[in-house]
Amino acid sequence: MMTADDRHVTGGVDTHGETHVAAVLDSATAQRLAVAEFRADTAGYVALREWMAGFGTLDAVGVESTGAWGAGLARSLRDNDVIVIEVDRPDRKARRFEGKSDPLDAEAAARAVISGRAVGVPKTADGPAEAVRAIEIVCHGATRDRTRAINQFKALVVTAPADLRERLVAVSFRRQLELARRFRNDYDDLVETQLRFALKTLAAKIGFLDDQIAELETRMSELVGRAAPALAGTFGVGPHVAAQLLTTVGDNPERLGSEAAFAKLCAACPIPASSGKTTRHRLNPGGDRRANNALYTIVLVRMRHDPRTRAYVARRTTEGKTPAEIMRCLKRFVAREIYNVITNSPEDLPTGHEIRQRRLEAGITLTALANTLDIAPIRLSRVERSLDFNNNLARRAHDWLTQDAA
Repeated sequence: MMTADDRHVTGGVDTHGETHVAAVLDSATAQRLAVAEFRADTAGYVALREWMAGFGTLDAVGVESTGAWGAGLARSLRDNDVIVIEVDRPDRKARRFEGKSDPLDAEAAARAVISGRAVGVPKTADGPAEAVRAIEIVCHGATRDRTRAINQFKALVVTAPADLRERLVAVSFRRQLELARRFRNDYDDLVETQLRFALKTLAAKIGFLDDQIAELETRMSELVGRAAPALAGTFGVGPHVAAQLLTTVGDNPERLGSEAAFAKLCAACPIPASSGKTTRHRLNPGGDRRANNALYTIVLVRMRHDPRTRAYVARRTTEGKTPAEIMRCLKRFVAREIYNVITNSPEDLPTGHEIRQRRLEAGITLTALANTLDIAPIRLSRVERSLDFNNNLARRAHDWLTQDAA
């Protein structure tokens, strides 16, 4: 008879906000051994792990929602050298035929690991990528709030009394905000009094959000620059795009395995859409849509400003490719480049601080070096202060300073 000492088991966990339901299965026979419920706190994580280990050698644990309710449990298991596998929720067909309950979902998670259907490694969320994600979430929300406040302000101006409306529409939007912040609240007309108060409140809100967004973007740029300077300096990659791509990859990019896996995660891999004599591919509607949007932004920038990309678009257009098909191909190329930049970042990439130190040691002013490189001094200044990242410019400046010193 098999004992706990020589049995290998696999766990599965259905996660929730306050409690987690766990199931233990025999790894060899896939027979369910037990199901139990634990609290979703530090003590509960320890109890869950020890309970599973009591049935035998714990091979792995499949956890649902490792990026949400299961994040704390996944971190606790990983810290105790337990292999954690990210598991998707059962599909609708399985639930329709087998039913839905927390014990069944926990058991399904364990079976997905045993069968090999679930193989994804969750993000560790313990490094700079997680820090960038936190700032990017707040910055994205503040940007949306600012847009909403601006739309509300403009809508109120449209319906304002004629005298007030004509006074505001005659000046720029920035001037409108300045005037609104100085509105009084003691007019005889009730409607105009409250309207001016509403405009004053929105103007103050927009100003606050402007300051908040500026601070968040500065902090985000610094974090991205330290975490992935090569990514931040890639053509077409701005701070928000870099932050989103780092968030998608996580602090353990090796979990993806290959650039094809990264492309699939970003929904940039081609999906066959052939039928009969027609052979074609189409865009992938799945994956991380915000990461896909980041790739889309990079492609748009390059289609407008990168000569090589513009030449590629022209060539593929003459071959009969549609804009959507060309965009799909470019997204795939960009996904491959971004993956290699993140996972194989060049070690010799000069930093802004290094360029500034070399320039000062050589006794060259910033304006003189900028004129030599045929760029505006402000661009070089931003690179030196790590406010902007441009790999080509950084290398040009570093190479010129190195050759000049030699």
